[in-house]
Amino acid sequence: MITIALFNNKGGVGKTSLVYHLAWMFADQGIKTLAVDLDPQANLSACFLTEEELEHYWPDGDHPETIHGVIQPILRGTGDIAKPTVADLGDNLGLLVGDLGLSRFEDKLSDAWPRCHSQDEAAFRATTAFHRLIEAGSFWGPELALIDIGPNLGAINRSALIAADYVCLPLSPDLFSLQGLKNLGPTLREWREDWATMMKKSPSGLSMPKGSITPVGYVVMQHGITSNRPVKSYQRWMDRIPDIYLESVLNSHEVALPVEVDPHCLALLKHYRSLMPMAIEARKPIFHLKSADGALGSHIYAVKSCYDDFLALTRRLAKEVGLNL
Repeated sequence: MITIALFNNKGGVGKTSLVYHLAWMFADQGIKTLAVDLDPQANLSACFLTEEELEHYWPDGDHPETIHGVIQPILRGTGDIAKPTVADLGDNLGLLVGDLGLSRFEDKLSDAWPRCHSQDEAAFRATTAFHRLIEAGSFWGPELALIDIGPNLGAINRSALIAADYVCLPLSPDLFSLQGLKNLGPTLREWREDWATMMKKSPSGLSMPKGSITPVGYVVMQHGITSNRPVKSYQRWMDRIPDIYLESVLNSHEVALPVEVDPHCLALLKHYRSLMPMAIEARKPIFHLKSADGALGSHIYAVKSCYDDFLALTRRLAKEVGLNL
């Protein structure tokens, strides 16, 4: 199974919506896909499931267990991984349901990382918990796992990212997103190098992630020009994306190409503002909206455009990671 994390340490770029739509599109193309919600805010789970469904999946009582008992054994120190909760969303699509209690795991992971250098098996079990969680959630045979994580460079995301074969970076053409990219690139390299060193000290018999976290490219989100944003300001940040990505993420000093022809740019995605409320109300991706959902007139063409955009992105992403559609 190929694992791809979609990550930006700056929030508000549309990362969770991107994971949601990609998961549906991969499933539509016949790829068995596991959507993995490792964001402590559980926004991806809220996209897929109603409150009533979430109430069914989430534990009740005074002492809820993180990820429905999956991470709880590690918090107790036993290090075992139980079978996780995977919601069946129909043909080819499953969701490893998130949990607000995941935030309780942050301190445990922060403490475990440096202790891996001392060959501490318990520390390795904690650090690799998400890797084994995803493995346990693949019991139904998915070919692809898409991982949604929160917008920060904390210990939870570090452990989530080393469980990923690849990382795809959603970006917005603005100052904050690009400043975040400058921090993200060096941090990813540091984590990757640290994990390679730790792997040499890992205990035998424990499933370990490769921790390759290979950058597969970036997606520019919400790239349309709005009435309250001058064209000059918008283009200024668009022009800087390829160079910053090359330097900060790939540690390369090659000459950057314009974003429209940059081989590292996987897609330029519109916002589809008028359709997003309909999709939320209908609890389906934008490209599945029908006239019965309110997609009438010009909206029909926007739905078709959205489908074409995500199909092209899905094919491009599949090609980059060696997945046959």
